[in-house]
Amino acid sequence: MLTRALYIFILLGWLTACAAPMPSPIATPLPTPEVTSSPAPRLYPLPPRLPSPTYGIQAFVWWTIGNKTASNDLGLVRDMGFGWLKHKFGWRDIELRRGEFDWTRTDAIVAALPEYNLKLLARLDAHPYWSRADEVDNGPPDEVQDFGNFCRALAQRYAGRIAAYEVWNEPNLARDWGNQPPDPAAYVELLKVCYLAIKAADPQAIVISAGLAPTGTDDPAISMPDEQFYIEMYEAGAAPYFDMLGVHAPGYMNPPELSPAEAEADPNLQARWITFRHVEDIRAIMEKYGDGDKQIAITEMGWTTDKVNVTYAWFAVTEEQQADYLVRAYQYAKQNWSPWIGLMSMIYIADPFWTEQQEQYWWAITRPVFPGDPPVLLPAYEALKKMEK
Repeated sequence: MLTRALYIFILLGWLTACAAPMPSPIATPLPTPEVTSSPAPRLYPLPPRLPSPTYGIQAFVWWTIGNKTASNDLGLVRDMGFGWLKHKFGWRDIELRRGEFDWTRTDAIVAALPEYNLKLLARLDAHPYWSRADEVDNGPPDEVQDFGNFCRALAQRYAGRIAAYEVWNEPNLARDWGNQPPDPAAYVELLKVCYLAIKAADPQAIVISAGLAPTGTDDPAISMPDEQFYIEMYEAGAAPYFDMLGVHAPGYMNPPELSPAEAEADPNLQARWITFRHVEDIRAIMEKYGDGDKQIAITEMGWTTDKVNVTYAWFAVTEEQQADYLVRAYQYAKQNWSPWIGLMSMIYIADPFWTEQQEQYWWAITRPVFPGDPPVLLPAYEALKKMEK
């Protein structure tokens, strides 16, 4: 049985470049949403559904674009038969001062992808330091319209070339919300201003809401349970302002077929969010709010093999299990979640600058190499490449 000490470890989160869940052994009871028979009014038509599922993976070519390392990494995505690349487009790295943009790296990344037959999901977060009076690492701007202006500029420049945008990352964690209590209504305002800006510039682009950290911890200084955050998003009127609902689906130590109900009944787990299939709980929320005509986009999924960082080692799997579970997760989704599952973007093609002391190193299916050297592939890469798609 997991000890209380281990649950304390979980409060540190999954400290990836994309952040992650903050568990708790006892979840606060959630309000039961009323069944809604009709969908929310649409400001723009929903884009066509993606194939169910659609295969994607996150990579990191910001600092290597234009050289052999980036070519190797993009080639790995193409060669494994995945058609989507998720990449972080940090707001602070692009809008250096209000209204002054450096498009050097974004231009290079967007221009490179057609050669590899890849569509781009751009994750938008990381506020510029000029946009807040304090000095937190990641949080909403003091003036929400600043973010809207950035979203508009980005979508205008890359209209028809960036397929989808994810608006922020894990705002149900205090550390990704300016070290303030997570605030679903305030997030909806951020989502709304970005959605309207993107759609005005590029109506065909897909706008995905932020993937949330699966967690049962309800502590304003740390996190809000993801189910509660989704419910309060809908209650705050989020539905018209995204095309696909963003969800995160780490499997922890569990096989992908384990149901949330089984995990909740297991005395060693006692939680629904600790399963890959927790996605089904989120889908139920969508349907209760009349939003079932939209797809879900899994913007992070995976299993870690981390035996180095104690915060993560308790739910690490072997490299062979990682390979097996990832393939089975895609297969389960294809067999059971069609047609409502859309993009399933896993983590990661490794950032070439990661080391073993960084926990995100261990979620990857490749290993960092000296710039320009041939990539080191883990069993998961080879298994996913061979997987029928």
